[in-house]
Amino acid sequence: MFHLLKWLYPGMKMKRWLLLFAVGVMLFSFGGALAINYEYLGRAEEQIFLFVYRTVGSYNYAITAIVGVVIVIIGSCMMLWATRSIIRSIIAVLIPDRSENLVDLIYQERKLGRGPAVTVIGGGHGLSVLLRGIKSSTNNVSAVVTVADDGGSSGRLREELGIIPPGDLRNCLVALADTEPLMEKLFQYRFEGNSALAGHSFGNLFIAAMNEVTGDMETALKESSKVLAVKGRVIPASKESVRLDAVMTDGTVVEGESQIPEVHKKIRRVQLFPEHVQAVPAAIEAIETADAIILGPGSLYTSIMPNLLVDGVASALKKSNAIKIYICNVMTQPGETDNYSASQHVKAILDHTGRDMIDFVLVNSTPIPETMWRGTGATPVIIDEDKINALGCGLFKEDLVSTTEVGRHDPDKLCAAVMKIIYSMGGRK
Repeated sequence: MFHLLKWLYPGMKMKRWLLLFAVGVMLFSFGGALAINYEYLGRAEEQIFLFVYRTVGSYNYAITAIVGVVIVIIGSCMMLWATRSIIRSIIAVLIPDRSENLVDLIYQERKLGRGPAVTVIGGGHGLSVLLRGIKSSTNNVSAVVTVADDGGSSGRLREELGIIPPGDLRNCLVALADTEPLMEKLFQYRFEGNSALAGHSFGNLFIAAMNEVTGDMETALKESSKVLAVKGRVIPASKESVRLDAVMTDGTVVEGESQIPEVHKKIRRVQLFPEHVQAVPAAIEAIETADAIILGPGSLYTSIMPNLLVDGVASALKKSNAIKIYICNVMTQPGETDNYSASQHVKAILDHTGRDMIDFVLVNSTPIPETMWRGTGATPVIIDEDKINALGCGLFKEDLVSTTEVGRHDPDKLCAAVMKIIYSMGGRK
């Protein structure tokens, strides 16, 4: 019985229809009584009065009223049960494996649909970790993803088919997916052996094929999202072919995103080639309509920065009234951010894009034992709060690290920390 009451929870959008259903039943009953004859209703009323009289020995209006209320309750329960059964019968055909938890599914979807509009910007493993967590708090998620990847399967498809690299896009789709575990494994499956398919992931090939079928990568991602039941949107920062170059402090230029960490030199700045590439309109729209915009986590120069260098993205960020949060990496990245403190991560973004890009910086507060990272080339990022504040940014410290992956963020902890900032700051500034 208590499970049935979940249909009456706030936000379910069921009470209005149940009320309409009840009014319809009453009108049907009233009309039926008029069409048949009042005599039958009178006889029924007499039988109720007679039953009350025989039970208590005298006529008592209060008891009669109680009988009426009981009849109303029984009728209401029957209506609710019938409505639930009708809906379950339909859902059992559409989603047979999940029909038993129908009310919970509807309540969860209604709740997530009222969540804040969050736009996340980045790429790589870090972005997919954030998306895995945040989809449990809101369905209004837009992921603006870098298209500068030129390594591995993505790089090969980019060269052979002339498409934007699908790897980071695939990871984000899978991270936001609400689908069977087998489907997720399928999209992440990577072919082995010595054939032409070796090294390619099935998901990359699927997106590439969908791009060929639809003739447009943005449309391909929308259609792929339907297959994976994605909560939210995955949007490429640009649909143009770009290359990420890095200018080092010694003046040398390294071409290609995958080559930048390999030279192990200090980066002065990164740039796109060609310098001006057009942003996808949906990416700008996602930034303009967001309640909160999140940069990272992920590789500072090769995952986050390429998005900000696309024409229109940085300016849209500056104009936005959304709360802007930068999630600093837990560990430095060898060959890219060696010995960087948290403030140096922030300063690098501001140096490339200008001020008013970041309101708050979210950092990990939990110490990571040296035994867990010694010899990896990475070190925990030092939190220099005073320097972060001097850059005009607020600081939030939270336990963010995973207990299973060394130096990685935990999706649930990360989501909880982000949503805490969003709700505590009121969504929009």
